[in-house]
Amino acid sequence: MSASMQNAPPASAGIHTEPAGRHAAAERHPPPDTHTPADRYEELFVAVQREAVFADSKTFPDCAPLGAPQEILAAYRQACTAPGFDLRSFVATHFAPQRPALASQAEAPAQDLRHHIDRLWDELTRHPDQHPHRGSLLALPHPYVVPGGRFVEMYYWDSYFTMLGLAASGRTQLLHAMTDNFAYLIERFGHVPNGTRTYYLSRSQPPLFACMVALCEGCGGQGALRYLPQLLREHAFWMDGAQALAPGQAHRRVVRLSDGALLNRYWDERAQPREEAWREDVATAAAAPQRPAAEVFRDLRAAAESGWDFSSRWLGTPPAGAGRLQALATIRTTRILPVDLNALLHQLESRIAQLAAQAGDAATARRHQALAGARRAAMDRWLWNEEAGAWLDLDWPEQTPRRGLNAATATPLFTRTASAAQATRLADTLARRLLVPGGLAATEQCSAEQWDRPNGWAPLQWMAAEGLAAYGCDALAGEIRARWLRTVDAVYQREHRLVEKYALHAHPEASGGSGGEYPLQDGFGWTNGVTRQWL
Repeated sequence: MSASMQNAPPASAGIHTEPAGRHAAAERHPPPDTHTPADRYEELFVAVQREAVFADSKTFPDCAPLGAPQEILAAYRQACTAPGFDLRSFVATHFAPQRPALASQAEAPAQDLRHHIDRLWDELTRHPDQHPHRGSLLALPHPYVVPGGRFVEMYYWDSYFTMLGLAASGRTQLLHAMTDNFAYLIERFGHVPNGTRTYYLSRSQPPLFACMVALCEGCGGQGALRYLPQLLREHAFWMDGAQALAPGQAHRRVVRLSDGALLNRYWDERAQPREEAWREDVATAAAAPQRPAAEVFRDLRAAAESGWDFSSRWLGTPPAGAGRLQALATIRTTRILPVDLNALLHQLESRIAQLAAQAGDAATARRHQALAGARRAAMDRWLWNEEAGAWLDLDWPEQTPRRGLNAATATPLFTRTASAAQATRLADTLARRLLVPGGLAATEQCSAEQWDRPNGWAPLQWMAAEGLAAYGCDALAGEIRARWLRTVDAVYQREHRLVEKYALHAHPEASGGSGGEYPLQDGFGWTNGVTRQWL
């Protein structure tokens, strides 16, 4: 261990340590252009989205410009007022849409499910030299795996579950490369963006970098200690502004409760429509004329940071007879202190304390161990609900629990935050309220949103089953695994594909999931990863 690592400075010191020997390629990249497509193309961007030049709102922000962006905008301004101006033709001349990450299978693959997943990794892998010269895609120094379908960039929390599958498939070099890509993003931007697009830089996703680091080390990659500076910087990002808060105040992602305890929420730095869902967000805000549009946009974006976009988990009580948009317009994400986020931050603080102690930095170790202890106590007081036998999200302005149970309640098992008694109670609650024939349901609520019943998702199965097993609840853990694998295999045998989410009906009626603001996507990174690991 080098002397510099034994005395690693805290995140606030502006460290720029990078994993040794892995980031030479990063020096070839100029400082990133962080202008988003809406920033760059201004009224052209609005016109393209408003007139639905592309059926999917994400298509235009992902396009690669075929010339200098400033010249394209100037050409548009000169041409757009001319008689007969054709916006679609203009866009087709100046922009190249990105191709989907993986085409659907036309016929049954020859391999069984395990070998099919092993083959998919190459199809879903992208390399730095394939990046378009201009556009919204953030340059990365190393290869990486994309989820699939319309998602042709690297995503934060998706990638951890994808990496589990890479480990099972023996693709450890790719796993190591992806870990270093995330370290690089923290160095460049101070946090891991939601995904590697400029329009994602204003938010992150559930903080799983500590899990990636542990997985990387366990697969023969860089030791976890080498990533301590990046772990510190990520923690500083989530806790920005905490020290100045009085009880009852919030700043960005941190809330100080009435007893002085600190817990976290999801947030986004911007309060405009998401660029990848511009039309959808404008329509949602219009469905809530009594709310400031910026408030709706911020809550939509914060839900995107959670990864649960969207779910009844974040919604208020819709008016009687409300349609999907009216229900979604009640979104209140920034009022909610989520169980999963706080459990993952407890894990991060505990891991930093452990690694700092290994590095001989006793002060950093003590500080983060105290933070972890304080967070666990706050979670016990504010998020654990003895009556429900579960961890419940908190409406912090009202200081009341959110009564709808969701699968994030299992995250404190995954992060080893729960006590043994809490784990026993929670196992019973999960079995009674969320276990269904196809696996673990996302929530108890059926809705038009994709993170509600009848859908289930690979990351929720993994965190619940692995967390339950860690506390000795092996029967329920095994049941979740078995039901999920039957669901995935049933769809694979019938449709020859793996998909983003699943409707958890009894076998053989299991199917791909539905709901939300875009069609079901094939691929699919985290489904492949969790399934391959359990196979």
